[in-house]
Amino acid sequence: MRLDKFLKVSRLIKRRTVAKDSCEGGMVLLNNKPAKAGSIVKEGDKLELKWGERSRKYEILELKANAGVAEAREMYRECE
Repeated sequence: MRLDKFLKVSRLIKRRTVAKDSCEGGMVLLNNKPAKAGSIVKEGDKLELKWGERSRKYEILELKANAGVAEAREMYRECE
């Protein structure tokens, strides 16, 4: 699954275009490397999202093409 689609479906970022722009702006790291929107993600990958001074890290637990609110929260877990 593409990174920008995962970010939207998991609801970490609300819109796919915003996810794409975040990737292009260097605010998304995939396995500690700058990620492109078209990068392929798989279960077990680590994500880091940066917004200004704040940074959040996540581990991808499962991939789904569509997910409701409850299902979206099960697609990842927050790491330290």
